[in-house]
Amino acid sequence: MTGTLRDRQGDGGMRVQIRLERLGDVVAVRETNEQAFGAATEARLDRLRDSSDCISLVATISDRVIGHILFTPVSIEPATAARVAGLAPMSVRPEHQRAGIGSELVRAGLDECRRRGYAAVVLVGHPEFYPRFGFVPGHTKGLECEFPVPPEAFMALELNVGALAGVAGLVRYRSEFADE
Repeated sequence: MTGTLRDRQGDGGMRVQIRLERLGDVVAVRETNEQAFGAATEARLDRLRDSSDCISLVATISDRVIGHILFTPVSIEPATAARVAGLAPMSVRPEHQRAGIGSELVRAGLDECRRRGYAAVVLVGHPEFYPRFGFVPGHTKGLECEFPVPPEAFMALELNVGALAGVAGLVRYRSEFADE
């Protein structure tokens, strides 16, 4: 799939499109992550996008990348049959923040996760932002994050009702997230 997943008028009448990342977007995605996070920490996750099981979307204005979101498979210990994705990172260039672009990226990404058969999504993020999409603290679903984060920052969302019923354990992200 290479077409537009979402298309809307942004602030100032600019048309914002959300689409799957293309090969030529790599540098712009890295720059977007670096600008949004103020460091290369998130940008070093570039190599995650080489995997066929990841979902990498970009938000563009006039084909210029202004936002990015990435979903990669995570595992749960003990092992479970539920297919779960981890959302990280999600970024919007500073001059386009607070215009609804991040929300559009999340919605489009969750839709694509559903389309690709993921049962749930987990993330470490702002507890004030992600609950609007249905995310709840991971511990309420019996999940624990492998990283030392505040319990309210580790969240989970069932993409299908009851997808995490009977699932409990330690969520492990791909090794690239732990690389320093």
